[in-house]
Amino acid sequence: MRHPTRTPGSWALAAALVFSTAALATDYTAGSVKITAPWTRVPPPSAKVAGGFMTLTNTGTQPDRLLGGSSPVAGRIEVHEMTLDGGMMKMRELDKGLEIKPGQTVELKPGSYHIMFMDLKEPPKEGSTVKGTLVFEKAGPVQIEYKVEPLGAKGSGSHHHHGK
Repeated sequence: MRHPTRTPGSWALAAALVFSTAALATDYTAGSVKITAPWTRVPPPSAKVAGGFMTLTNTGTQPDRLLGGSSPVAGRIEVHEMTLDGGMMKMRELDKGLEIKPGQTVELKPGSYHIMFMDLKEPPKEGSTVKGTLVFEKAGPVQIEYKVEPLGAKGSGSHHHHGK
C-alpha cells in the first residue's frame, strides 16, 4: 500500500535536487561553454608552476577557444598540452589556445590538455580554493574557483563520471 502523501517519484526528485545542487557548486558558464569541476593540486616544494584541470563543454553552435587567464596566485596562466613524442612526454604552450567545437567536451587533465599557473606567487594549499579568471575568445572572461587537491592527485575528489 502506498503512503498517501508520497508519490513514487518524490524520493528520486529529492535525490536529484540534492545531487544537482552539489554539482552546481563547481560548475560555471562562459557564453556557450560549460566549465565543470575546476581543480588544481599542491605543487612540489619550491615549484614555480602548477597545473589546472577541468572539463569544458561547448553547448553552442559556434566554436570557442580557451585563450588563457589569470589568478592572484600566479604571474600568468597559459594553456598547455602534453604529448608523447618518441617515448618522451613533452609539454608545450598552445599559443592559439584550445578550441572547443560545438557539442564537444574537452577534459583538461594531468598528462593531457591543462592550464598552467606560471610564476607562482604562493603555492596552492590543500583543501582550499584558488580564485582565477579564464578567458575565452568568444565568451570572454569568467571567474572561477579551483579546488586544491593534494600533491600527486590524479583528479578532483569531488568530480566523478558515472556511466561514461
